[in-house]
Amino acid sequence: MKIRDLDLGERPVMLAPMEDVTDESFRLICREQGADMVYTEFVSAEALVRNIASTTRKLNIAPGEHPAVIQIYGRDIDAMAEAARIAEAAGPEIIDINFGCPVKKVAGKGAGAGMLRDIPRMLAITKAVVNAVKLPVTVKTRLGWDHESKIIIDLAEQLQDCGIEALTVHGRTRSQMYTGSADWEMISRVKENPRLHIPVIGNGDITTPEELITAFERYGVDGVMVGRASIGQPWIFNEMKQQLLYGRIVNPLTVADKFNLLRRQIRESISRIDEYRGILHIRRHLAASPLFKGIPHFRETRIAMLRAETLDSLNEILTRIETEIIPSLNLQTSSLPCDFI
Repeated sequence: MKIRDLDLGERPVMLAPMEDVTDESFRLICREQGADMVYTEFVSAEALVRNIASTTRKLNIAPGEHPAVIQIYGRDIDAMAEAARIAEAAGPEIIDINFGCPVKKVAGKGAGAGMLRDIPRMLAITKAVVNAVKLPVTVKTRLGWDHESKIIIDLAEQLQDCGIEALTVHGRTRSQMYTGSADWEMISRVKENPRLHIPVIGNGDITTPEELITAFERYGVDGVMVGRASIGQPWIFNEMKQQLLYGRIVNPLTVADKFNLLRRQIRESISRIDEYRGILHIRRHLAASPLFKGIPHFRETRIAMLRAETLDSLNEILTRIETEIIPSLNLQTSSLPCDFI
């Protein structure tokens, strides 16, 4: 799959942009684990134009992250164009426009997926951003606002006419938020449109290497974007790439490898912010990680892990889980989740 001169190879797998998740450390780890391209957290155009420090920090891209994408959102045409120019100066390979975020504080103000109710403004913003930068511009959006307005097939053509060079489609409407199932049949119809010549990237509910293969083979997309399934398990990209290359996972990471990745995330989160807030930030990953699922009688330990407020106390709990609790289950590995085996 190529986006202008950027060749991502056959069947690339990308890390989706996720607010409070895809910080610099997590993106770098996912790249090291096999993600072919990574996206920043979405960046508010108006905050970027006003030079808000917490927003400008989101533009930092580590050398090992490339190829990387900066994603911007907003509803003001001039602010979006100016934000694109600022983002371009940070050195990404691509500028992406978020027309898909469904949360009320974004979509309710007419940005993100809110643009699905104002297509003329969406297209005007897209043209302005394309004209503002020299980098390729891409778009991430949804099927439509609700079940009665699944407009993505025609919209894809309109966005292509504005000059975007790839389109990511999340297979839900805004009204669905993250409920129900992603409609990959509709994503496939976008890809099959003979008038569409830009790459189509599918997104939604890809949680296993097997589902990834289905997305490519059954639905014919050019690339796949993985979001929530990567939270707490950045090694999912390692497993997915092995499945693509060899048809199976030939060299699985050990439990120790996975714990080391989580510990690294904790250290780097603390280093980036501070101890207390860094641990708060990482709790989402710990809560979601499949490393801790399926362990019998784990409730009290889980609560303690998610309430830990210092690095020492959190490390102590993780070490006990890794060196005492999990090894004690060795005689029952047949009943453990595949992450342990």
